[in-house]
Amino acid sequence: MRRERRSIVAVEWVGPYALLRVTRGSLDRGGPGQFFMLEAPGRVLPRPMSLCFAPRGELAFLIDAIGPGTCALAELEPGDELAVLGPLGNGFRLDVRKPLLVGGGIGIAPFPYLSEALDRPPAVLGFRSEHHAEAAALLPHAEVVIDPVLVTDAMPTDRDVLACGPEPMLEAVRALVPDAQLAWEAPMACGYGACYGCVVDVDGARRRLCVEGPVLCSS
Repeated sequence: MRRERRSIVAVEWVGPYALLRVTRGSLDRGGPGQFFMLEAPGRVLPRPMSLCFAPRGELAFLIDAIGPGTCALAELEPGDELAVLGPLGNGFRLDVRKPLLVGGGIGIAPFPYLSEALDRPPAVLGFRSEHHAEAAALLPHAEVVIDPVLVTDAMPTDRDVLACGPEPMLEAVRALVPDAQLAWEAPMACGYGACYGCVVDVDGARRRLCVEGPVLCSS
């Protein structure tokens, strides 16, 4: 884990999402499903972002610009700087025989990097609209469903599922595949367990997602 000030390479829009590309410097890219804390200039608290992919010399993050912090990140311009801390947390286990990626909305963010690590396995992605589904271009081999069709309507249940998305989707996935690996979401202020801001109840146990997750096995 390191903290460095990095320069913005580009901000590219993929449907309604911003793909923020920053110089990597000496930061380790970590494993698929781990995250970084990104601190935009003028913002008090950083925002946790999964690594989307890591082209040579860069780190790229997919951002849903819906609040002040994420909008500040999406409004950065090439040459601007921001503080980056990471990699943090526990990512996906890669020792799976028949992987299937299942994502919903901005939950697809870690999948391009994960897909590369797993030699591009099949994927099922769900979105609320055609506009949001433009982000599926980041995983061109994926099957895409759009609301009201759900990912659980399309996903097979005889594979090793690695999922990321909104909590109702994750609950539905683990009801079908109890041993799925699930990447949970929660607000985070520090990223390394000190503030307890990301504690969630999972199977009756309180878990700090920044240190025990964000990826947890559901069984």
